[in-house]
Amino acid sequence: MTQHAIRIRGARTHNLQHLDIDVPRGQLVVFAGVSGSGKSSLVFDTLAAEAGYQLNETYPPYTRNRLPKWHRPEVAHIDGLSPVVVIDQRRLGGNARSTVGTVTDVWTFLRLLFSRASTPHVGESSVFSFNDPAGMCPTCSGLGDVVASAVDRFVDPDRSLREGAVLLPGSAPDGYWYSHFADIGVFPLDTPLRHWDREARDALLYGTEAAGSPADRLPEGYEGVVQRFERIHLRGSEEMSERKKQTIARFTRSEVCPDCRGDRLAEASRSATVLGRTIGEMARTEVAELAELMAEVTEPGVAPVVSALTERLRAMTAIGLGYLHLGRGTATLSGGEAQRIKTLRHLGSSLTEMIYVFDEPTVGLHPHDVSAMTGLLGRLRDKGNCVLVVEHDPAVMAVADQIVEIGPGAGEQGGALVHQGSFEELRRAGTATAAALARRRPVKDAPRTPRGHLTVADASRNNLRHVTADIPTGVLTVLTGVAGSGKTSFAAELAAQHDAVVIDQRPVVGNRRSTPLTYTGIAAAVRTLFARRNRVDAALFSSNSRGGCPGCNGLGTVSGDLAFLEDQETVCETCAGRRFTPEALAYTVGGLTIADIADLTVHEAVERLPDRAIVRALRHLDDVGLGYLRLGQPLTTLSGGECQRVKIAKELRDAAGPALYVLDEPTTGLHLEDIDTLLALLDGLVDRGHTVVLIEHNLDVVRRADWLIDLGPGPGRHGGQLLYQGPVAGITGTATAEALREDGRTAAPSSGGTGPAAG
Repeated sequence: MTQHAIRIRGARTHNLQHLDIDVPRGQLVVFAGVSGSGKSSLVFDTLAAEAGYQLNETYPPYTRNRLPKWHRPEVAHIDGLSPVVVIDQRRLGGNARSTVGTVTDVWTFLRLLFSRASTPHVGESSVFSFNDPAGMCPTCSGLGDVVASAVDRFVDPDRSLREGAVLLPGSAPDGYWYSHFADIGVFPLDTPLRHWDREARDALLYGTEAAGSPADRLPEGYEGVVQRFERIHLRGSEEMSERKKQTIARFTRSEVCPDCRGDRLAEASRSATVLGRTIGEMARTEVAELAELMAEVTEPGVAPVVSALTERLRAMTAIGLGYLHLGRGTATLSGGEAQRIKTLRHLGSSLTEMIYVFDEPTVGLHPHDVSAMTGLLGRLRDKGNCVLVVEHDPAVMAVADQIVEIGPGAGEQGGALVHQGSFEELRRAGTATAAALARRRPVKDAPRTPRGHLTVADASRNNLRHVTADIPTGVLTVLTGVAGSGKTSFAAELAAQHDAVVIDQRPVVGNRRSTPLTYTGIAAAVRTLFARRNRVDAALFSSNSRGGCPGCNGLGTVSGDLAFLEDQETVCETCAGRRFTPEALAYTVGGLTIADIADLTVHEAVERLPDRAIVRALRHLDDVGLGYLRLGQPLTTLSGGECQRVKIAKELRDAAGPALYVLDEPTTGLHLEDIDTLLALLDGLVDRGHTVVLIEHNLDVVRRADWLIDLGPGPGRHGGQLLYQGPVAGITGTATAEALREDGRTAAPSSGGTGPAAG
């Protein structure tokens, strides 16, 4: 008999407070709660982890060792589970060869189509693969780009040779290579290169390949600076030292392959066409347009290929990715784009009774686009699956069959079930989410007056259509527009044309030793404080150095190798999980040992640590709403929203003087209630003289902006235009204006902006 609920009893993972809950199967269930309340701990680290672990246990040991590792959660009992599919926000992996086409398998269908129906016929599908020697461009090895010497970085034109004008390693006056060009009697040693004529500079750089004098006076066998660099650093495939890698990164740049012009394929593969287009041209065509183009392929012999290809392309368009093209590298996709691509393989699946777990599927989506994602979630549910979604967006909550709220607070104040029921019942529940849903943030009625402006001139990156716009300084500016409209490209141009502190959505890089204490740079100051107060070596207070417990190498736990069984991690018996030696733990500051510091919350540390510099740095964590975090909590246990705010706190700590801050969707992972904390933080930055620019879809944040820049009107080639710049109250006639109006919280439009404008 099929069970109608997933029964969880005594869940204790992370901050869960022995939580009991029955999650209905066959429904769309949204899990809400303030950031850090325990939503992810329940859904991902308990329910999904146990389902994944039990499924892996059905395979033989050889197979299990090659599957993703699932650690059993701390829970008394779970039943009613079925196989789980986790669709999270982690960016798609892969190297420079991974593209939208390869990761979605669309490229495989396209290769098959060209191998059967192209003119001229050039071979099997492998010759259209840039990852196969049979098809890859020999010049760039199928990458589409080549590493080229950045010759403009090789020399400082304001110096003479004797002053070290050649910047390459070993080329300074005391370097090994200096005599090779300085002692041949051809080049002036004391004249800055800026005053050399073109022929002399070319001779220095390119040797006998240069034309005219003094190239014709060079001794036989002379090797130009560029020639020598490329011979030593860019040829050969031997293992490179870290120093050599750094040199290459400094003195080279990536350029489009001169032979394939970015198509990645060999010449024969680039010549074949279908419908008069090469496979490279189709790879550069937007997905939505390519789907329409496939209808023109009418050969009966390739009908199944065309059908499968068209179905996949239309599915991408249906979930809001029609503006992408198949040749785009996966490394350039946002977390939201990556998440939607991961859903593609499940759209046509005939499996039922599955558990699908989504982590904020509306991240990166304009309110105009959210309905496409909620429709997808509904279709998965209607096929007989259980769809569980961790989400803050009210539009997703509104279509859910049931809302589960975890809370009431964050950290130790969370981890309990505070509400379970329908969306309408939630609105009357009196919880943090209910209160946030009832709050109406008005459009700012008195925007700040800018101190000046920064001009982004003729921006044409990606789909931008030569956009020129002024960014007012000393105020809060928000960039809006549908997904793919050009917001991120415009922000990148702003950062490239003006010095900026960029806080993007890339995850915090951390291992099991990384904590808020180490990531924000406070750990060294804490060690110094202990060393100064106790007059001993600071290394004694590092778990990675002299003070680390020898039994666990300062980790606090010991992992036992049980061969084909899962490794067993246990608390270290030597230090009882404290990570330090008895000698290190004998010293205290304010009654606290170095191990006690890791157990303090940020808020407690601000109150108890007697060091102004440390407290000042910790206050930044408190200011971004992370006062509940423990200083020694591994970064790997933080939620996406918590990681984003840790990054913001670190940048605030490092800031010196008025700066330009560019933030990419800082509300990612934030509960509606936490947005007030974020807005207060951003307002504080502006009040201290900084300029803040956000890419944002959250309408509450948009309303609080001093200045709005709206891009569009559509995604990809349909976007890239400047639609509006001015106060929020003045925007009309765009998707953003419509979303603000439909949300019912927009003040009446007033004059003051530039109005809709073509970019």
